[in-house]
Amino acid sequence: MEKYDSIIDLPHYEPRRHPRMSMQSRAAQFAPFSALEGLDEALAETERRSIH
Repeated sequence: MEKYDSIIDLPHYEPRRHPRMSMQSRAAQFAPFSALEGLDEALAETERRSIH
């Protein structure tokens, strides 16, 4: 790792004019994407069956 010894302990870059996005804002970007199509319905059905 000698190749990176001069930079390995440098602080993470933080831009001055572009503040870091909040975790909620970042998560909202992916909200419309549903990788597991039908998961909500399957969970609701499982919950419904376990209650009755």
